[in-house]
Amino acid sequence: MPKKLRIGVIFGGRSGEHEVSLRSAESILKALDKRKYEVVPIGITPQGKWLTSGEAQKLLPKDVVESGSVSLAMLGDPTQAPIVRTNGSSPDGAFPALDVLFPVLHGTYGEDGTIQGLFEMANIPYVGCGVLASACGMDKIVMKQLFRQADLPIVDFTWFTRTAWERDPKKILNSVVKSIGFPAFVKPANLGSSVGISKAHDRKELETAIAFAAKFDRKIIVEKGVLAREIEVSVLGNDEPTASLPGEIVAGAEFYDYKDKYINNSAQFMIPAKLPAKLIKQFQQMAVRAFQSIDGAGLARVDFFLEHETNRILVNELNTLPGFTSISMYPKLWEASGISYGELLDRLIQLALERHQEKSRSVTHFETE
Repeated sequence: MPKKLRIGVIFGGRSGEHEVSLRSAESILKALDKRKYEVVPIGITPQGKWLTSGEAQKLLPKDVVESGSVSLAMLGDPTQAPIVRTNGSSPDGAFPALDVLFPVLHGTYGEDGTIQGLFEMANIPYVGCGVLASACGMDKIVMKQLFRQADLPIVDFTWFTRTAWERDPKKILNSVVKSIGFPAFVKPANLGSSVGISKAHDRKELETAIAFAAKFDRKIIVEKGVLAREIEVSVLGNDEPTASLPGEIVAGAEFYDYKDKYINNSAQFMIPAKLPAKLIKQFQQMAVRAFQSIDGAGLARVDFFLEHETNRILVNELNTLPGFTSISMYPKLWEASGISYGELLDRLIQLALERHQEKSRSVTHFETE
C-alpha cells in the first residue's frame, strides 16, 4: 500500500474573511480521502496564533478535528523542519514533516501572497497560486491593470488612497461622480467575499460607501455599475490550465453581497448557466487568459458580467483562493463539468507537487569559475 501523503490544511487567519475560511476548511477536511492522506488541521486565530488539534477544534465543528492541543510556528528556513511546536514563544520541537500545505485562508495574510512567501522560503509544496499571482489577484487595482494589458474588457473604474480621501473628501467625491457616475460599486482594493462593498446610487450614498470601504483597506476602488448577468468560471491547472462550464448567480439582494453569500442563502445558482455554445467557449477562453495574465497556478475563479443590452462580456475580477464551502461556486462548477469534489482536491494536491517539482529545476545560486 502506498505511503499516505501528509496534508496540512491551514485555515482561519487574520482576515475579515476568517469565518468564511472556517466554512471552507470544514468541507475540505471532511472530504479529503483518509485512505490517501493523513490530514493535519492547522488553525490560525484572528490574532495570528497557529494551533493544531484541540485548539484548532475550537474554531471548527467538533466532528471535524481530533482532540489534543499543540501550538505551532512556521520557519522560513528550508534546512530545518518548516513547522515547529512551540512552548510559549520559543520553538520546542519539530512538527512531523508535511508533504503538501493546503491553505484555505481567504483574504488578508492568506490570499495576498504573504503566507505564500513563507511557504516559498520554507521550500514546501502548497496548493494554489504563488506569491506574484496571489498578490496581484488580491489587489483589484493591479489585477484590472493586468487585465487591460492582456486586452481583456473590463468595467470602467477609478481608485484612490484612504489618506487622499481623508485629506480632501470633496475633491474625491467630485472626481468619482464625474468619471464613474451612478450607480457605482465601492470596494476595498484588497479584500474578498464582498466584505466592505457597497452600491451607491447618489452622492450621499457614495460618501457613506467610501467611508465604509476605507475601514478595511488603504486603497479604495470605485467601479461603474452595469446592468448585466453575473457569470462565473472555475480554472484549474498550472502552465496549461483548463476552464469549467460557466455558472450564473442570480442575487437575492440588490447585488451579491456578504449576507446573500453566507447568511441568507437567498441567491440562486444556475449551473451550468443557460448560454449558447459560442458564448460558453468565449467565457472559458477569457477565464484562462485572465488566469494567465497574473501567472496563476493551481486554481482560481474568474467572475464576469454579461451586459444585457450589448451581450458584451466584461471581466470583473479573479479570485485566487475561492470559497470551498458546500455552496461555493468553484467546486460546484467543476462538479457540473465532470470533476467531483474529492477528485478536485486530489488534482489540486497533485498540481501543488508538480509545480514544486518544476520550480525545483531552477538554479538558485550562481558560482563563477
